[in-house]
Amino acid sequence: MNDFIPMSRPWIDREEIDAVTEVLESGWITTGAKCVEFEKEFAAYTGAHRAITLSSGTAGMHLLLKALSIGKGDEVITPSMTFASTINQIALSGARPVFADVDYETLLVKPAEIERCITKHTRAIIPVHYAGAPADLDSILEIAGDIPVIEDSAHAIGTFYKGCHVGRNNIGIYSFHPIKNITTGEGGMLTGNDDTLMNTVQLLKFHGIERDAWKRYGKASDPTYDIAVPGYKYNLTDIQAGIGIVQLKKIHVINSRRTEIAMEYFSGLSDIDGFDLPGSPSYEHTHSWHLFVVKVNSMERKDFMEALAEHNIGYGLHFPACHTLRFVKQLFGETRLPVTEEASGKILSLPLYPGMEKDQVHRVIEAVRGILR
Repeated sequence: MNDFIPMSRPWIDREEIDAVTEVLESGWITTGAKCVEFEKEFAAYTGAHRAITLSSGTAGMHLLLKALSIGKGDEVITPSMTFASTINQIALSGARPVFADVDYETLLVKPAEIERCITKHTRAIIPVHYAGAPADLDSILEIAGDIPVIEDSAHAIGTFYKGCHVGRNNIGIYSFHPIKNITTGEGGMLTGNDDTLMNTVQLLKFHGIERDAWKRYGKASDPTYDIAVPGYKYNLTDIQAGIGIVQLKKIHVINSRRTEIAMEYFSGLSDIDGFDLPGSPSYEHTHSWHLFVVKVNSMERKDFMEALAEHNIGYGLHFPACHTLRFVKQLFGETRLPVTEEASGKILSLPLYPGMEKDQVHRVIEAVRGILR
């Protein structure tokens, strides 16, 4: 039996291990100087004015909705083709998620669908840079006007829209979950250019205390503190930040390898009937290839997944349509999204990670061809 090929695997080597060792030996392992360094490096890479480390991308969404005072009676527009954490945070805030349909080929939200969803109650728009491809930001921003646009960039570290990194000019939320292009084990980053908003998020992320622990307990520091507003505990550790700093330095190599694998898939699978490969946006962009999402048309998806498992090949499902989730229907009623529903029943993520060997890519290609044959 061939070795198992997972859907994803983080690329960790000696540099990350040494970075963790350095932090452990320093005696300071929670939020500190490494987090500050990671924030500065990430802001420089994306071109954003400022970045804030967090315990997860979900934490970033929670804090942003709180900072924007979004709550009961408000509406937030987002595609249903996204991870449920966004919808959970909208629902937990007391607001209502309003779902916009997507393009079948790219699975990116359609600007015209966002425009259709806007009402006098709309308080935010959350486009998703799905699988590493950027949503059409110019069109979305023109439609949004004064409505805040929060870019869900969890899939999009290294994704560029018309020459600019996503999240640069608006609010961006990133994830460092192990499946993502770079990882800190768990973790996230929020980028933005509005100092008032970013200061509020900074305050809310750690109990409402105005000074970080390393400023209160470092050399010749003052351990006293006050709390301006009650906050949460969403801080990243220096252990994680040490990993993130190293990973960010490798992003070009990581994404280049991901692109090579994606191109091999296109080359090896483009002539198969009943099997749709990822579509590409027509505007200028750089895809980070976080996921390689295909659509299975010629057989039942569950049968296709079972056949992949028999070949010892992993896969993912990104994502079950959020408007069909039980709690969403119970709280907010039924929504019809014809394109999302059609795509959601067919999508499947093939293995894609930078440490994937060429023979493993060919194994996946041959297995897919054989199953569909």
